[in-house]
Amino acid sequence: MRDVTIGQYYPGESIVHRLDPRVKLFATLVLVVMLFVVDNFIGFGFVAIVIGVIITLARLPFGKLLRGVRGILLILIFSAVLNMFFTPGHALVKIGIIKITGAGLVRACYLIVRLVLLVIATSIMTLTTKPTDMADGLEKAFGFLKVIKFPVHEIAMIMSLALRFIPTLMDETEKIKKAQMARGADFESGNILVRAKSMVPILVPLFVSSIMKADGLAQAMDARCYNGGKRTKLNPLKYRGADFVSYLCSLCFIAAVISINFVVNKYLGNTPICF
Repeated sequence: MRDVTIGQYYPGESIVHRLDPRVKLFATLVLVVMLFVVDNFIGFGFVAIVIGVIITLARLPFGKLLRGVRGILLILIFSAVLNMFFTPGHALVKIGIIKITGAGLVRACYLIVRLVLLVIATSIMTLTTKPTDMADGLEKAFGFLKVIKFPVHEIAMIMSLALRFIPTLMDETEKIKKAQMARGADFESGNILVRAKSMVPILVPLFVSSIMKADGLAQAMDARCYNGGKRTKLNPLKYRGADFVSYLCSLCFIAAVISINFVVNKYLGNTPICF
C-alpha cells in the first residue's frame, strides 16, 4: 500500500500545480479516453511522450510515479498472462494445451502499456492537485447538474474526502500490521489461502478504525454547522490565460491521437504494431 500514489499530493509551484483543477480534470479525462482509443504502438509512444512532457513541467519525481505502477504489478501480470494464453491466433509457443499466440502477445503488451500510462496519468492529477481544490473543481465542472437537483456538492465532497483519506488509511494499515506482527502474526508464509486468511487481523481493526474516523469527521462537520453547497468560497476558481492554453493543447492532443491512429491503421494495419 506504500506504493499507491493516487490520492497523495506532492507540493510544488510548477505550472501544472497552478492550473485550474477543472483543466486538470478535463486533461486527465482526455488522456484516459485516448489511451483506450489508441490501438498501436506508435500511438502509445506519442501518448507516453506527452505524459513525459507533463511530468517534466510538473517537476514530479519519476520514481514516485513508478512506485504507483509497482502497486498494480500483480494485476498487470495476471491480465497479461490471460491475454497471452487465451487469445486465438497463430501459436508461437505450444506446450500441451497451453499456447502463446502472436496476437495474444501483442494484446498483452498493449494492456500493460495502457494500464501503466493510465496509472501515471491519474497519479499526475492527484499529485499536483489538493483534495480541496479537486472538490471545488468537480463542483464547478458539474454545476449545471444542479438544475435537475443532482447533489453535485455532496458527491464532490465525498470524492475529495475519499482521496484525502487514502494516505491516512495506508498509514493506519502499516501501524496495524506492525502491531499484529509484534504479537506473533505471520503474513508471509503459507499458500495463498493461508495468507489471505492471515489478513483478517488487519482488515477487521482497519474497518473499525475507518468507521470511527468517518464518525468523528461527521461530528466535526456537524459541530461547525456544515450545510453543504450553501457555503461560499474563500478563493473562488477563476480561469487564467494558462488554463485556456491548456484546454487548447488538450483539443490538439485529441486531434493528433485520432490522426495518428487513422494513419497507422490505414497504411500499417497489417504490421505487428497494430491488432
